Amino acid sequence: MIFNISHFQLEVSKGNDDIKIVLTKPSSFDGDADADYKAPNFARRFLSLFRNVRPGSDLTNFQLPPQFNIPKSQLQFVGESAYLFGKDLLYQCNNAGSPLERFISVVAWSISTTRAPAFGVAPYNPVLGETHHVSRGSLNVLLEQVSYQPPVAALHATDNKENIEFIWCQHPVPKFHGTRVEAEETGLEAELCYITSSIFGSRGLHSVKGKIYQSSSMKTLYEVEGHWNSTVKVKDINNGEETIIYDAKEVFSELKTPVVENLQRIWPTESAAVWNEVSSSILSKNWSKARDEKSSVEDNQRKLAKERNSKGETWVPKLFTVSYSKEDDWECSPIQERVPASPHCCPHLVFFDFWKSRSSW
Repeated sequence: MIFNISHFQLEVSKGNDDIKIVLTKPSSFDGDADADYKAPNFARRFLSLFRNVRPGSDLTNFQLPPQFNIPKSQLQFVGESAYLFGKDLLYQCNNAGSPLERFISVVAWSISTTRAPAFGVAPYNPVLGETHHVSRGSLNVLLEQVSYQPPVAALHATDNKENIEFIWCQHPVPKFHGTRVEAEETGLEAELCYITSSIFGSRGLHSVKGKIYQSSSMKTLYEVEGHWNSTVKVKDINNGEETIIYDAKEVFSELKTPVVENLQRIWPTESAAVWNEVSSSILSKNWSKARDEKSSVEDNQRKLAKERNSKGETWVPKLFTVSYSKEDDWECSPIQERVPASPHCCPHLVFFDFWKSRSSW
């Protein structure tokens, strides 16, 4: 059975345990102007900081008050950028007429993964080993939080029907380098620079600029310019012709809250299950319970880390192999070749139990 929900809580009895999840509307390009949840005004959120901090307080394990959180994990945010869109840009990446047209579609899809954070609020920091597994049509997406400090999320997505695969290793860096897209087989490359602050004036806010060029000759073929929360164009250097390759309203049109399939098989490490009680409390604006539940999740993570350290154990990701260099260059490789599909085909978004279907890979 498929359950259509908005931001409601679902629960299912599983033996003596209850698995509960809370799902909210996907983030959009406008900073969630029409989201299910509206955070308290900034003044109230700011005052909540002082309730948690006193002169001489130990800030080692300082907890951001839940008033500053949106009811969603950062792991879900990363996943949404891969599987939530109104216009199917991934289809164009594999089916446009020429290699150059397909590459331009890849650039457009790369721009579509940008999400604007709502002002003054942030998603939860995923716990180590947290997972997020989703199917949309023939596209199957799997994520795992493979490191907590520093926070690193690994993503693997495959689409057997469209012959598409992509792998991300998402982690924060102290300085921004923009985005680089390349195709090894065609020699085409693109460099994109995003501006997310208003330091350059209102016209610079949310802007993206870059170029598409031939790597062998470094010859620029197209200039890229626009705003990732509205439209982005490419300009043909040869004839000056401009073409809109990305329209945010088309890409983010009709985004709906995910639906759940096979609720009884939700794995406890699923983001929506890990943070269920916190999200439920935030949505009901029960701040004291939200604070307690958030502390419970974070305290349990510290407890598990302390136990591993006392035993001399190192945590190992279950779904990815991970390596990194001293230059903070992380590499994440999926253990399995393809991400498995949901046990039941569905045109909607579905969550399902990766672990129980693993033996049939």
